[in-house]
Amino acid sequence: MTAAQADGLRAALRAGYDLLDRDASSVTAVEEAIRVLEGSGLFNAGRGAHLQLDGVRRMDASLMEGMDLRAGAVASIEGIVHPITAARLVMDETNHVLLAGPPATAFARHFKLERQPRRPADHPKRRASVTSLLRRRTLRLYRAMTGGGLAMREKHGKETVGAVALDRAGTLAAGASTGGVELMLPGRVGDTPLIGSGVYADNESGAVSMTGLGEGIIRLAVARAICERLAQGGSPAAAARHVLRALVARVEGRAGALVLTPDGRFAIVHVTPRMAAGWWNGRGDPAVRGHWR
Repeated sequence: MTAAQADGLRAALRAGYDLLDRDASSVTAVEEAIRVLEGSGLFNAGRGAHLQLDGVRRMDASLMEGMDLRAGAVASIEGIVHPITAARLVMDETNHVLLAGPPATAFARHFKLERQPRRPADHPKRRASVTSLLRRRTLRLYRAMTGGGLAMREKHGKETVGAVALDRAGTLAAGASTGGVELMLPGRVGDTPLIGSGVYADNESGAVSMTGLGEGIIRLAVARAICERLAQGGSPAAAARHVLRALVARVEGRAGALVLTPDGRFAIVHVTPRMAAGWWNGRGDPAVRGHWR
């Protein structure tokens, strides 16, 4: 985690908590914290989102509140800075949960959300060095599908962003926003916009926001699985560790989780080498670190 990323996390925590301190809803606090991170360009979301193999940013985001289990999400949305706000609009302005692809982009433009280029002009196309079998296979498939090359840029140290919050009314919320993984086939969608996989919030159990390799998180519906452990009486840390150990054992997955319970207990747990994250209760300075155990 760079110093700039640490400062960005502190700014996001302060922005979200300031809203909670003024009696805003947990959904609004989560949305605003994620907007700060999307706008920073320092994380794999919004301005800093990864490119897919054709050089286009296609982003995913979701938001859920725990009182009425309302949720909104977008997948493969293009050309906007704040996919999390598009997800909030899906939740508030439609009867749906998930919008995807060009219609999601048109929806965001209808509400005049801030735009950004689909293809960043400051990163020229170049050939990628592909080392793993999975990435070689993806690259071969993409070339066979398109007959073309690829566009990408280095994204070392950039992660999906997410947040969880509990407001004064006792309502939990969880959200996440991402640009996906490097060397994605165009149209690839990970766990972030899938309710129960990348995020889940229920006032009867807890709120969870995930980061990591989406394919594994989807297979185990990790966010929902952690909430089920919480409902059975597990602590936030124990619930997260149990499910993340299963993720590693069953599908060799890698992930990290933010977990918050209705009584305010929380945990930050990961089975990855690092996870840039933080928390704040309004006292002292926000706690921000790159490793949590």
